[in-house]
Amino acid sequence: MTPPAALPQAPLPPAAARWFRRQHRVESPRLRLVCFPHAGGSPAAYRTWHRHLPEDVEVLAVCYPGRQDRIGDPFPAGAAELAEEVTAALAPLRDVPVALFGHSMGALLAYEVAVRLAADPGAPPPVRLFVSGSPAPHLVDHSALRSATDEDLLALVDALGSDSTDALRIPALRELLMPGIRADFRLLAHYRATTTTTTTTTGIPVVACTGDDDPVCAVEAARAWSATTVSAFELNVFPGGHFYLEPLEAELLGRITGHLRSDLRFRTTLRHGAPQHANHSAPRPVPQPAAQSSAQTH
Repeated sequence: MTPPAALPQAPLPPAAARWFRRQHRVESPRLRLVCFPHAGGSPAAYRTWHRHLPEDVEVLAVCYPGRQDRIGDPFPAGAAELAEEVTAALAPLRDVPVALFGHSMGALLAYEVAVRLAADPGAPPPVRLFVSGSPAPHLVDHSALRSATDEDLLALVDALGSDSTDALRIPALRELLMPGIRADFRLLAHYRATTTTTTTTTGIPVVACTGDDDPVCAVEAARAWSATTVSAFELNVFPGGHFYLEPLEAELLGRITGHLRSDLRFRTTLRHGAPQHANHSAPRPVPQPAAQSSAQTH
């Protein structure tokens, strides 16, 4: 039998098209999962995620300045400015519930955007925040990166072990990609200076993920994300290093899918007249064997 034809890629609203890339269009999404790449990363990190998610979940990958067709765009001054711009770009896409996922630097940016979305009285907050491969915001201190040379940054990127670093071994591509890498690590180096020194809490449920051999995000540093929410918190520990999510993409997305299905069921219940609670604690899926799970609700 001939598979159904792919839906034509209807353009995103102009305000959003500059910031988000969509690998696979969903005709009538029930939820949008907005994904933030790691430092030096691009939307390509999430190009296959739609294959492992429900058909009614649309994946939008954030495209930072200096990446792909934004290669000539100016870099933001810091995390706060970047988060403000992404938050504004999301406005026309909040006609359906939104969840956020970020890895490494992307986890911090997803958190910054989540805080801003939660403070907006004009739309519901994100249904869930997924953070991966990063210590909680109040533990982050990358100030040592302020004096890092290009060679230092390339050595750090290479040591973390992403499959995408192969491109940096090609001189022409390295020259093209280095401005974005410098900008991202400059953002990380000054992150503590651009956010509050104490954690801002929200009513958004948080799921933190890390690899059990991650050199930049120990298990307890990931567990500290529990301080960012007054709602449900869960910690998932996967086997692997900083980029555990590349070989374990299907397992990670299986866990994410379980949460998103619970969140959508919760929203459906609300629409049918059940009492609404500002800080909900949605049911959790059965733990997957690929990860250790430690759940905490408060």
